[in-house]
Amino acid sequence: MVHYSILISVYHREQPEFLETALSSVFDQTVLPDEVVLVKDGPLTPGLDAVISRYAALHPELHVITLPENVGLGAALNEGLKHCSYDLVARMDSDDICVNDRFERQLNIFSQHPECDIVGGWIDEFSNDPHCPEAVRQLPETHEEIGRFFRIRSPVNHVTVMFRRSAVLAAGGYQPFYLLEDYWLWGRMLHNGARFYNIPAILVHVRGGNAMAARRGGWKYAVSEVKLQRAFLRLGLIGYGTFCTNVIMRFTVRIMPNRLRTFVYQKLLRK
Repeated sequence: MVHYSILISVYHREQPEFLETALSSVFDQTVLPDEVVLVKDGPLTPGLDAVISRYAALHPELHVITLPENVGLGAALNEGLKHCSYDLVARMDSDDICVNDRFERQLNIFSQHPECDIVGGWIDEFSNDPHCPEAVRQLPETHEEIGRFFRIRSPVNHVTVMFRRSAVLAAGGYQPFYLLEDYWLWGRMLHNGARFYNIPAILVHVRGGNAMAARRGGWKYAVSEVKLQRAFLRLGLIGYGTFCTNVIMRFTVRIMPNRLRTFVYQKLLRK
């Protein structure tokens, strides 16, 4: 089996029990990682530091990178990429839960389809109990379908991806783009000729509900959406008609009340 790294970033607002569950799911895989690079994005709480210290003592493959101050997700992931020893790197958020054969499935795709540069999958979203999901985000499977879907919505669930580090770096790595670093990266990778694939199965259980919807709203997020669509237009990834439609729809969703945005996400944008 091919070697692979896992890349995680954690910051001070995370809950220790959520990090504990996330790390437990990483070290309970059918194919264990060769290394886990965990970036501490600035000073953490004593509870988070205690969880990290306990897992580092149990798992020597856990490498902790400490940043002196909070730099944001994109910059923290770029720093973590520098410390990943292997070309295949799997992303994992510090509060989500991987299904126990997630990485085995993704490694199998890379083995069967060496032309792939990034392999993602579906997520389900829950508020309290991961066994009682409230919504599922399904995405198209093939590269051609993903390319078409990209024009209207992000075609990859960031928390599920395993990618070739070389392909990410060739596209410029993670770059600052308020709360949209991943979508901006997928666009640049597609523009660069990278090949995508989504496994048509749930790979990660994600904490959703009102809290997630709240993080995806507000004027600052809405303005960031407009800037991203303009960047896609400049790259030729979308046309002017698609640009106008996307801006109207996305801007509206970002500025609507949180309760209504939660409904849109759970009932209209999910299964």
